[in-house]
Amino acid sequence: MSSRALPRRAAAPSELPLSAALAAVRAVDLGPLPEWDLSDLYAGLDDPAFSADLARAEAECRGFAARYRGRIADLAAAGDAHERLGTAVAAYEAVEDLLGRLMSFAGLVYSGDTTDPARAKFYGDTQERLTAAAGDLLFFTLELNRVEDGRIDAATALPPLARYRPWLEDVRREKPHQLSDEAEKLFLEKSVTGRAAWNRLFDETLASLRFPLRGEELPLEPTLNKLQDSDGAVRREAAESLSRVFRANLRTFTLITNTLAKDKEIADRWRGFRDVADSRHLANRVEPEVVEALVAAVQGAYPRLSHRYYRLKAKWFDRDSLDYWDRNAPLPRVEQRTIPWAEARETVLSAYAAFSPRMAEIARRFFDGNWIDAPVRPGKAPGAFAHPTVPSAHPYVLVNYQGKPRDVMTLAHELGHGVHQVLAAGNGALMAPTPLTLAETASVFGEMLTFRRVLDTLADPTQRRAMLAAKVEDMINTVVRQIAFYAFERKVHLARREGELTADQICALWMSVQAESLGPAIRLDAGYQPFWSYVPHFIHSPFYVYAYAFGDCLVNSLYGVYSRAEEGFVERYFALLSAGGAKPYNELLAPFGLDARDPAFWQIGLSMIEGMIAELEAMEA
Repeated sequence: MSSRALPRRAAAPSELPLSAALAAVRAVDLGPLPEWDLSDLYAGLDDPAFSADLARAEAECRGFAARYRGRIADLAAAGDAHERLGTAVAAYEAVEDLLGRLMSFAGLVYSGDTTDPARAKFYGDTQERLTAAAGDLLFFTLELNRVEDGRIDAATALPPLARYRPWLEDVRREKPHQLSDEAEKLFLEKSVTGRAAWNRLFDETLASLRFPLRGEELPLEPTLNKLQDSDGAVRREAAESLSRVFRANLRTFTLITNTLAKDKEIADRWRGFRDVADSRHLANRVEPEVVEALVAAVQGAYPRLSHRYYRLKAKWFDRDSLDYWDRNAPLPRVEQRTIPWAEARETVLSAYAAFSPRMAEIARRFFDGNWIDAPVRPGKAPGAFAHPTVPSAHPYVLVNYQGKPRDVMTLAHELGHGVHQVLAAGNGALMAPTPLTLAETASVFGEMLTFRRVLDTLADPTQRRAMLAAKVEDMINTVVRQIAFYAFERKVHLARREGELTADQICALWMSVQAESLGPAIRLDAGYQPFWSYVPHFIHSPFYVYAYAFGDCLVNSLYGVYSRAEEGFVERYFALLSAGGAKPYNELLAPFGLDARDPAFWQIGLSMIEGMIAELEAMEA
């Protein structure tokens, strides 16, 4: 994904007063929580350097167009095409890095408090100006794709253009779906008042919601956290509050979903994409049949995974089935403690160091350099992410840390992304971004390393069972739940082609896939119907969700190779991460003896989850 494409995430510290509930979260012994320092990008919203760079970016985009628009075919036909085109691509990359730096900063500031009018305006104004500036660059890839394949192949055989061959190959994959220069510019300029505007409406609506719970008015993130509370009554009340507030806002969420699904259908039709997910598959550089094999394998495994596990969990609660708000509940009769930030840091870094000191050293930079934003704050983007910014800077990580065991795993996950982004940065702005096929590899692998490290330290059978159960639940959420999300998206987008959908219709589609994936041991009543409305991936990145299942299954296979102590694994692993987007996923997996195009490949990863469930069942014997 482009470094500029961050329509919903990131930030700087909020100055708003904390509610009593949020103050209580801080009062718990989490210790000092870091807030990121964005000055490595810019000092603040009023930093003169930001204004100067924005003006420079606009001027450089105009200058690039003046030098090269209408001339690419002639450059490609010249005897020294490799040098002329190499110079042009290098200049294009430099401008992209500058645009990415500016948009990354605006996006990160905005994510800090999406309800702050000043930040929202700053983000919106920056987005408008950079979108207009990028319009002057559109011609470049379009003209490159009009050059004959033979000329491009000959030019990329020699330096300096040879360095950019992987990027050019990716650009040419888009050729069958590109439009005229005028149409492409219209699509780009209209995005500010189209898709991007609806994304922003979703973000600001979600951030402004407050959920009544036991005398408090909580933002989304702390309310969702209550679904993991040890008190069943608190979990139920939190779920009911979430349901009421989501339902009260369904009209807005339904309009956003309908509009964006129609927007995508229009774009797909103009570009000649046949299936609703084809554009995502192309962007991810993955064959549709590979994704279909993954989906079929996971759906076929529902009874062996989620259905089987939740049946076991219900037994632990002395019930035949669980209410949906108990799905992620901590196990009964297991001590629940708050994990201080310092302990979370040490847990992750020690797990990384046991695998590779180099991996831990890179992750440590995020702590030492204030590249992490951890506290829960009003208006702050929910969830967690790692944003790569641009190769000339460094990534930033956002989490909403509340001291739960899952929060430690989330930290390990996002730092895995961060390590990947640092290693890939050497490929430059055009080839550092990693396609979805490998985007979740380092994050899930880092999470697995941390889980195994912690599990190995537990001697108490009860604590060990709780840790193993939590990992199984995370893997089910990553694999089963995300494939169910993908199935839901497909149903919504296909149904939208037949006309606008009502809130009730979308809720019915949601309930159908959830019931199928979770199984009979989870009771889904009417209160669960509107829970689709807060999932940001549906809005910002249609069909992205299968990346998590892809990554989890891939990492399970990769971890199996690692656990066999194969010589040179660490070196091969770092080579995979360092490649960024410069090599296709099948080429990067080959040194490990793995082939995701083989339908049997997915069973390897799924069998690891099944084995963990069997281990939990054996503890009951």
